[in-house]
Amino acid sequence: MENDNWVNKTGKARISLKLRKTMKCFCSGEQLQIGDMVPIPDSPATKDYTASVRSSRAGEAEYKLDTGNIEEAESSLRESGALNYEEARALLGRYEYQKGNIEAALHVFEGIDIASVTTKMKVTLAKRARTQKRRSQKYETPPMSIHAVSLLLEAVFLKAKSLQALGRCKEAAQSCTVILDIVECSLPEGLPENFGADCKLQETLSKAVELLPQLWILADAPKEAIMSYRRALLQQWNLDVQTNAKIKKEFAIFLLYSGNEYNPPSLRFQMDSSFVPRTNIEEAILLLMILLREVTLQIIEWDPSIFDHLSFALSISGGLLALAKQVEELLPRNIDLRERYYILALCYYGEGDNFTALNLLRKLLSSAEDPTCVPGLLLASRICAESLECAGDGVNFGHRAIESLQGRCDRLMGAANYVLGLSLSAQSRAAVTDSERVRMQSEALQSLESAGGLKKMNDSNVIYHLCIENAEQRKLDTALHYARCFLELEGGSTLKGWMLLARVLSAQKQFPEAETIIDAAIDQSGKWDQGALLRTKAKLQIAQGQLKNAIGTYGQLLAVLQVQRKSFGMEENLKEVTGSSLGNSLW
Repeated sequence: MENDNWVNKTGKARISLKLRKTMKCFCSGEQLQIGDMVPIPDSPATKDYTASVRSSRAGEAEYKLDTGNIEEAESSLRESGALNYEEARALLGRYEYQKGNIEAALHVFEGIDIASVTTKMKVTLAKRARTQKRRSQKYETPPMSIHAVSLLLEAVFLKAKSLQALGRCKEAAQSCTVILDIVECSLPEGLPENFGADCKLQETLSKAVELLPQLWILADAPKEAIMSYRRALLQQWNLDVQTNAKIKKEFAIFLLYSGNEYNPPSLRFQMDSSFVPRTNIEEAILLLMILLREVTLQIIEWDPSIFDHLSFALSISGGLLALAKQVEELLPRNIDLRERYYILALCYYGEGDNFTALNLLRKLLSSAEDPTCVPGLLLASRICAESLECAGDGVNFGHRAIESLQGRCDRLMGAANYVLGLSLSAQSRAAVTDSERVRMQSEALQSLESAGGLKKMNDSNVIYHLCIENAEQRKLDTALHYARCFLELEGGSTLKGWMLLARVLSAQKQFPEAETIIDAAIDQSGKWDQGALLRTKAKLQIAQGQLKNAIGTYGQLLAVLQVQRKSFGMEENLKEVTGSSLGNSLW
């Protein structure tokens, strides 16, 4: 065969000498002569390689190859006596790749028949692992040297990189998979420690593990990318800490923002009492929480983006208490105390614990911390507006926010006037005298109108409360105007707008018009959202004296409530993620 006849007995010493001379030139940075190159059989790839060397000699500066690569090739040469066809192509292809001749390198790499040496590579890796595990002096002679295996695997990896550079990402991913398949088949229990420390095997493998999911993403194959990420994290590849953390972070980001739902990990990987995520969000949360735990244990360096992504994931999944727990566990050097107070306040407020949230904000806004923190003042005023007992404090916080802003930002100034208006409206309900109540209602309306003007009447929350405040003050025509503005701004997509308009019409005694609005809302809503609409419709029918129709409407309402009661809600249970099972998690 051509491969066997390429290095014959008479020419073996001569080729070996030339290759040594070639590698000596590579290491010293000298220019190569075409006559000193190692001859290989004529092929298009070889011709392309030779032509590229000739064409680049005149204009290229001296190029140095990686000394470690040459030493690895020399080691292979010393062990086997000569480089075979595949190893020579691997060396030449690497040289072209390092020079930046991607197409020429790919031509050389494509001439390597990896399938023909795969079995030898697997046997070599397996025997080396057994010898290293036994730690005995008896050495099993493998069919190839470990340096030759490393050289060929690197050639496969560089082929994948070349294909990626040329935009052939699917082929690149398939080429990269070959490396993982060979190593995984040879070492099913994972790589022993310090395996391949005397060559570039571990480095090549780590790069391939990290690159493969990225290639599948570029090839628009998200399912294969998911499998590659899980394979990288579940198999023992001896990855360094930073590479492992990088893969976890990239995987979590892909799960969060890819926009698709994929199958959860297989249960065959589950350990006793470990948590197995059921959705993309849970899997991403688990990965990010593990990364935060590694930060706390000082295994990896602090990365603020990890916490940002985790905050987003827990927020959209309703796990604000879990987020609060993670914030409390962060070390002081990783998060500022004032930021900690504010984030915790947001979490507890989102979970409905206004008392705890307000206490945290009071600590944040104390003279010892940051009394002019505008976000904290706005949130504190908003929380106080929901309680009659704290409405006075809310007014104080609102005024402090306006003073702190001093006209710097119209949007924030509008938000400050908005929360101030809400606090004044709440305070007016607790007023003792009518004159005090009227004054506060007037100030509340002025603040809300100022907020609407600063926000150019495009904030639906401001318009909604303008409608409510005008309705409470019996300014029904103005309230009707704002109700229609709110419905138009929302595009009729929320039941809140339909209900608001119907109630204002009802307050004006326009019951038929209000019922027509409710019927239109029922037609545009699903069965699950019709409860409040049917209840309002029944009340409107009673107000019109249509008792028989009202009874029928209440019957429809009972049917909807019965269906809802028998159905199970879709709630995500994150207690397992934040509990003690984190230490025995899937990843």
